[in-house]
Amino acid sequence: MDEKRSAQDFLNLIKKSRRGKFKIYIGMSAGVGKTYRMLQEAHSLLTNGIDVKIGYIETHNRKETHALLDGLPIIPRRKLFYKGKELEELDVQAVINLRPEVVIVDELAHTNIEGSKNEKRWQDVMEILDASINVISAVNIQHIESLNEDVKNITDIEVKERIPDSVLAQADEVVNIDLTAEELIDRLKAGKIYDAAKINSALNNFFKNDNILQLRELALKEVASQVQRKVETEVSNIKNIRKEKFLACISSNEKTAKNVIRKAARLANYYNSKWYLLYVQIPRESADKIALDKQRHLINNFKLATELGAEIIKVENANVTRAIIQQCEERKITTVCIGKPHLNLWKIIVATDTFNSLLNKLSKENIDLVILS
Repeated sequence: MDEKRSAQDFLNLIKKSRRGKFKIYIGMSAGVGKTYRMLQEAHSLLTNGIDVKIGYIETHNRKETHALLDGLPIIPRRKLFYKGKELEELDVQAVINLRPEVVIVDELAHTNIEGSKNEKRWQDVMEILDASINVISAVNIQHIESLNEDVKNITDIEVKERIPDSVLAQADEVVNIDLTAEELIDRLKAGKIYDAAKINSALNNFFKNDNILQLRELALKEVASQVQRKVETEVSNIKNIRKEKFLACISSNEKTAKNVIRKAARLANYYNSKWYLLYVQIPRESADKIALDKQRHLINNFKLATELGAEIIKVENANVTRAIIQQCEERKITTVCIGKPHLNLWKIIVATDTFNSLLNKLSKENIDLVILS
């Protein structure tokens, strides 16, 4: 078994070394200049003799950005008909066949047209990277899966197109394109982001000063955590750092579970740590007793957690506390995450009168308990 694992580890190492390098420009919102910066970089690479091509770029008819396309080799887009209209997508196969050293692929969170090989553009990018082609791409902070609730609370908008945090974690370099709120609003008013007809609506909705400040903070934190991860994984002389392992505990309460999953994913992402999602199935929620809608929500939450990098643990136990402690021991957990007190899980723990035993056990084992609001 060890020989097999060792061989597989070596194979994974070879594959990783052959894989293309991945750079992502990240911004707090549309209009900060991600596409502009990518095109500037493409010109610089071309000047330095690097075979760079444009796989897909979205200039949004911004004059300065569109002007930068001059002189750059562009790979024709794939044309297809959908609902009677001719539409265009990134031609992944053409990129792989042409094998440029670097390809520019904009709009990482884009959902491909129905009938495409991959559902999402980030999946197209993974395919290109696996073909040993380097990729430069861009995404806004609101498209990161684990930040979905935070963004919704800030902007009152639920962003539908999202990328898993694992995509960002695979980037070799993440660069934040930062502007002050005032600079971004000035760009909007000057018509550099949207057409004149959309400016007032944007100013009164997404582009409110408070919204921009909070989104900017999210973007800065995200890039800081990416740098922290890179330091921990690549700087070999860091010693005596406790390797975190998170255990997020959910019940069948759908809304709270989603919140716990996203926040636990953020924590694990920040610490570059492995994390698990634990659902303890108590007798009254056995397969033949649980309501169908609760069962469906649970399955969706398991899927969300998997997309955010969790390993799912589902156990049957009448004693939730005992199940949590058992998993902590088996998996050497350093931090347990649970929802705030109104959670069903919390009520179950308190009802069994063993919450103190959980706290005592966690304390003795030097395991942190985080109550997520």
